[in-house]
Amino acid sequence: MNLVIVESPAKAKTINKYLGSSYEVLASFGHVRDLPAKNGSVDPDADFQMIWEVDPKAASRLNDIAKALKNADKLILATDPDREGEAISWHVLEVMKQKRALKDQQVERVVFNAITKQSVTDAMKHPRQIDGALVDAYMARRALDYLVGFTLSPVLWRKLPGARSAGRVQSVALRLVCDRETEIEKFVPREYWSLIATLATPRGDTFEARLVGADGKKIQRLDIGTGAEAEDFKKAIEAANFRVATVEAKPARRNPYAPFTTSTLQQEASRKLGFAPAHTMRVAQRLYEGVDIGGETVGLITYMRTDGVQIDPSAITQARKVIAEDFGNAYVPDAPRQYTAKAKNAQEAHEAIRPTDLSRRPADVSRRLESDQARLYELIWIRTVASQMESAELERTTVDIEAKAGSRLLELRATGQVVKFDGFLAAYQEGRDDDSEDEDSRRLPAMSENEALKREALAVTQHFTEPPPRFSEASLVKRMEELGIGRPSTYASILQVLKDRGYVRLEKKRLHGEDKGRVVVAFLESFFTRYVEYDFTAGLEEDLDRISNNEVSWKQVLSDFWRDFIGAVDEIKDLRVAQVLDVLDEMLGPHIYPAREDGGDPRQCPSCGTGKLNLKAGKFGAFVGCSNYPECRYTRPLASDSAGDADRVLGTDPDSGLEVAVKSGRFGPYIQLGEAKDYGEGEKPKRAGIPKGTSPSDVDLEMALKLLALPREVGKHPETGQPIKAGIGRFGPYVQHEKTYASLEAGDDVHTIGLNRAVTLIAEKVAKGPSKGRFGSDPGKALGDHPSLGAVAVKKGRYGAYVTAGGVNATIPNDKTEDTITLPEAIALLDERAAKGGGKAKKAPAKKAAAKKASAGGEAKPVKKAAAKKAKPKAESAAASKARAPVAAKTAVPKKAAKPKDAAKSSAAKNG
Repeated sequence: MNLVIVESPAKAKTINKYLGSSYEVLASFGHVRDLPAKNGSVDPDADFQMIWEVDPKAASRLNDIAKALKNADKLILATDPDREGEAISWHVLEVMKQKRALKDQQVERVVFNAITKQSVTDAMKHPRQIDGALVDAYMARRALDYLVGFTLSPVLWRKLPGARSAGRVQSVALRLVCDRETEIEKFVPREYWSLIATLATPRGDTFEARLVGADGKKIQRLDIGTGAEAEDFKKAIEAANFRVATVEAKPARRNPYAPFTTSTLQQEASRKLGFAPAHTMRVAQRLYEGVDIGGETVGLITYMRTDGVQIDPSAITQARKVIAEDFGNAYVPDAPRQYTAKAKNAQEAHEAIRPTDLSRRPADVSRRLESDQARLYELIWIRTVASQMESAELERTTVDIEAKAGSRLLELRATGQVVKFDGFLAAYQEGRDDDSEDEDSRRLPAMSENEALKREALAVTQHFTEPPPRFSEASLVKRMEELGIGRPSTYASILQVLKDRGYVRLEKKRLHGEDKGRVVVAFLESFFTRYVEYDFTAGLEEDLDRISNNEVSWKQVLSDFWRDFIGAVDEIKDLRVAQVLDVLDEMLGPHIYPAREDGGDPRQCPSCGTGKLNLKAGKFGAFVGCSNYPECRYTRPLASDSAGDADRVLGTDPDSGLEVAVKSGRFGPYIQLGEAKDYGEGEKPKRAGIPKGTSPSDVDLEMALKLLALPREVGKHPETGQPIKAGIGRFGPYVQHEKTYASLEAGDDVHTIGLNRAVTLIAEKVAKGPSKGRFGSDPGKALGDHPSLGAVAVKKGRYGAYVTAGGVNATIPNDKTEDTITLPEAIALLDERAAKGGGKAKKAPAKKAAAKKASAGGEAKPVKKAAAKKAKPKAESAAASKARAPVAAKTAVPKKAAKPKDAAKSSAAKNG
């Protein structure tokens, strides 16, 4: 028997069918080890020694693998064909060695770009060993992310209280968003005018021509800057006679677009389908891992994390056959098309994203797929086919027109384009990030030189230049790829981290830089300039590629980076918080203190009138306060909150006729159907929460009605026949089957999730084992160690998530989650709680008394709680309560101890 290891259970199930009974396929459920979130996980002083820790959730799965390995003849590691996949195989193998589960079994590494029977069986015939260079590149990236996050983040917390973590790649992506915000704020609109005449040929055909010259001088777009100038040209055009000066028609060709890479797929899915990058990757993962088609589970697309644009010759042959069948031989080019990547730092080890079998047309498989899967598959199929089609043949026409008004000679120009042969355009046209109209795409009527024209109308329009648009998720991914920041597997997670940390918000499909994000960027640009430069980050990616190619030692790359980086950290460690705030106050001045309409000093305190506003740091972040504090206690946020306008009516529910509104509550905005008067006695209006990360201003009637309709039934479970429901709970969106609840993952949509995906989530949750309840022995998620209370863990409680250490429990605030809270933030919450005598720390005196009695020779006997409570007189209780106060205060860590080097580490620094 041969044991095969893959990442996901869905992938394992599919491959098991292909390989048969002589193989056992088990899933690792992704990475099984990682660097623990504590000091010393990467030690630069010990030649960058790395300490790996098995994920508690993976321990049982590794035990299952070790158990299965005892009866196996061969261990086949078949994880994904990229750097992360190589690392997962290496981690599994290392754990098996540590467990001494490997005896004489042969170990092989196989990779396949598609989960089809042929691809998998062919891969099994061509095994290799684990690629040490790829593993080295993985370890270098992981160490870089750790060293930056766990070194830079503590500096950020100490110098800028209330700030969150700073990651290696996320910080640079955040800078892109925040730099765009600065551009928009500094932008000064410029007035300009356009004059467009509607002209008619002698045959009565009309077209538009733009003023482009006058009196021998060219007129550019912004040259007519005032209404008076525009009026002068208007009078001349109205008095002019028009004739065609020249007609120039030039043939042109448009070549098709390359097949999809990860980046271009995310961009097009965002433009055409409205998918967020994380959702695109989630749906693509399902298409890659396999779908039941005609009783056979088969992967529909090739591996979806790639920046290669070439495709297999057999797929090209198949594409040319499909083109001939569906469009005709005229659409098949003479020779197959070959593409090369243009992206910076592109790795072309993998194929582009394409269907595994192009004969599976979208219409043939759509009924077997969920809605979003069908739409994404169709997009990938069309793009792949179009990439091998004939070019489009165009004719671009330019008509120059003379307008003579007395002694003045004006020049107008009309441009147009005619498609002579549509070629690949018959199948596909790429989307655009903006909605601007392309004048060249208009078709012009037939004209000849010296032909007289008649003016039908004249449009004189005032315009103002507009600032550059904010990034959409698609355009930010495109820009990151152009700069060489990140890798295909990281784009979606980078955007998600920025949103989860509250550094950016997505509003009307555009990314807005939040104040806390802008403060972090300003800090990094002021004190760590080099490390948020685009070229520097791209250079590190090039170094990782060189490691992958065995061109340079991974430890040498780390050594070169660490030497300069730790020097930069040491340079600012003695800076006081006030000095940092002064620098940021100056740098962010135009954003924090916008110009006043009355022309007054924007820094003048509006409360006392004599103080000056300046940047201050508080427990929950930076804010603006008056220099006359404490006499004047005026404070405000850095900038006005534009997150959305609550308390507004959205419309009427078509079923009930009741009004649907967004309202403000003590726990934030929510949606409400009708008012109390619309319901019977004892009934309350139906309400629905607004999902985390959604701005109230983005909520429309359609979204509100969907939220009010939750929970919804997804379908019946195929094995039990019981309903599976989808809804949103206090821990976020979920699917439920009987007593099993499974959280939706990034990219899943509670409103559209289908039955297949829901069944998969339920099955994965069952496979991982039941969660420990309130009274169970759930160890929680380990964060690290508190300086005095011991191990810190995050747990889920009846009233929400909380952190705990040494018997002290502290609730996690609403702006954080169990997944995003960091160790220093948890320590601060625990210290605050302990200082108030919270948690189990109050019981410390009783324990100390027992210990004291035992050390004096007496025996500390256990006392039943009920008996102790009954026997304890009230007077003693009051005295004990008074005695406990100073002890509880001692439980709190002194301010200086709250920020030791060991404690200032963050699990949020993972993944760069």
